[in-house]
Amino acid sequence: MNKKNYYLLACIWLLFLLITNLFSCQNKKKSMAKNDVWQDPHSYSNHQEVRVRHLDLNLEIDFERRILSGEVMLHLDYLKSTDSLVLDGSDLKIQYVTDDNNKPLSFVVSSPSAVKGQRIAIGLSGKETKWVKVKYQTSPDAEALQWIPAAQTAGKKHPYMFSQSQAILARSWVPIQDCPIVRFTYTARIKTDPKLLVLMSASGNSGSKNDSGVYSFEMRSAIPSYLMAIAAGDLSFSSISDRCGIYAEPVSLSKSVNEFAELEKMVVAAEALFGPYRWGRYDLLVLPPSFPFGGMENPRLTFLTPSVIVGDRSLTSLVAHELAHSWSGNLVTNASWNDFWLNEGFTVYCERRIMEELYGKDFSDMLEVLGYQDLKSELSDLKEQPRDTWLYLNLEERNPDDGMNDIAYEKGYFLLKHIEAHVGRVQFDTFLNHYFDRFAFQSVTTEEFIETVFEKICKGDSSKLKELELEHWIYTPGLPGDFDEPTSTLLTKAENNAKEFLNGSLDPAALKMFHPFQHIRFLQSLDSKMDSSGFDRLEKLYPYSQSQNPEILTAWLMSSLSVGYHKAFYPAKNLLMTTGRRKFLVPVYKALLSTEQGKIIAVSTYIEARNGYHSVAVSTLDKLLHP
Repeated sequence: MNKKNYYLLACIWLLFLLITNLFSCQNKKKSMAKNDVWQDPHSYSNHQEVRVRHLDLNLEIDFERRILSGEVMLHLDYLKSTDSLVLDGSDLKIQYVTDDNNKPLSFVVSSPSAVKGQRIAIGLSGKETKWVKVKYQTSPDAEALQWIPAAQTAGKKHPYMFSQSQAILARSWVPIQDCPIVRFTYTARIKTDPKLLVLMSASGNSGSKNDSGVYSFEMRSAIPSYLMAIAAGDLSFSSISDRCGIYAEPVSLSKSVNEFAELEKMVVAAEALFGPYRWGRYDLLVLPPSFPFGGMENPRLTFLTPSVIVGDRSLTSLVAHELAHSWSGNLVTNASWNDFWLNEGFTVYCERRIMEELYGKDFSDMLEVLGYQDLKSELSDLKEQPRDTWLYLNLEERNPDDGMNDIAYEKGYFLLKHIEAHVGRVQFDTFLNHYFDRFAFQSVTTEEFIETVFEKICKGDSSKLKELELEHWIYTPGLPGDFDEPTSTLLTKAENNAKEFLNGSLDPAALKMFHPFQHIRFLQSLDSKMDSSGFDRLEKLYPYSQSQNPEILTAWLMSSLSVGYHKAFYPAKNLLMTTGRRKFLVPVYKALLSTEQGKIIAVSTYIEARNGYHSVAVSTLDKLLHP
């Protein structure tokens, strides 16, 4: 071979390597290999080298000082040789660390960062260190913990405390590898005032208090840190079935039990669709109004907002959502918060299948259209940040809460509906059950989801995978251009009734027959077409300003406040003072801020109410109201 041909072949070979490396890098941008060099962008932990596989908690709850104090024993599994264990923390006071020989270990706690908190680096003596024990206490301002004085509880007699660990707040009450790829079992011994009952996301929850104030728990199934949960308060219990029941403050228990009387029926419906429920019990804990979310899917014990207790069981789709997490999220978990859609897109899909099974297709169609409405609004709000409308997110150096919006929930849902429509429900149900079985008690990446679709639905046929356009859905902004908008006969009726109201021909009896979600659609259809006199006329037909259903009241406030309707100011302030659920707080504050008089009310109300909100809600509202 002459020199000229040699150089030509060498150049061709180098070009081939360059192209191969380019494609490899592109794939790694999508989803790094979990067990290779992959590092969670929201964790300092060295989980690629050593992982916490089990922890033993021994803590005391101090309501007067608003702290948890005690120790945690962290049992370790080694993936590689290492001389350190790196944990996540946030404003924890570490007193000392020892190993399994009771030998003191050195540790260094970094300065706090805005997003990830603090790096806790503990020196180890190689693989002979089987566990480490950390003596510590939390800060009175721990982000995961909300301390509620007796006056702000339903019973007004005893204080209350509860946790909210999602997404990366577990590190503020336990020094831990706070990333969803690390799963562990745990035991806990918790001491509190004997007048209070302690509950956790584990077995051992008691239906009654004891004289010692000491409670023991065990979670035998491996969970990620964000599903660790604790609550303590003046609580009572009532059974719904052999495996389902309700915890609530005594004065709220009867209403709660009535609202969720069909809980067992819902679990049975879910099992018929997705396979056996694998967590033993499924109980609900009804929290005080300051809880920032609708619900939190803590294993064995869903934490729930009281805002769904409206007396007619009309908002129980929220419970279906949290129950669905028992398969999607809890059983099979997103490997990182960039993959958050795997938790919520699947869960919304499963929720709507449960509601269809229980209440029919018209009902689930109504939920789908309302979800699409929320998704369109989210896409509009994010039009200047198109990368944030991908399903696979890039949350590097950002709070994971930035990705907890309707893109993950609704765009994720519509992707799964797209696959179902393409292959048929029977085949898709087979895929779902395989997915939940194959990855049970594991954390998965978006790429693993695509690989599973390729294997089980496409049977290894690349052309079939291309037809599904998964990469277009996951790695490009917005919705595909050929997306078909969903429809609902129940909501179309509400839209037509809105037209009748605007032209003065509406029969008032129609409003009394509405489902709450039809009321919401009716009010949305009036938006931008009404002035104050129109809202006066509407109030004579239906007393929206007095609605005890916060979903309906919020929809009415969003419409009426936007035109400065003065009779909406008091109901708006009352709602903002009596709920901490972010779903209602954000739109009502935004609606108030849209007018000059409303701005004055919004700012003064927030100053008054802010200390009663959870830190999760405060972090969002501070940006909105600039206190």
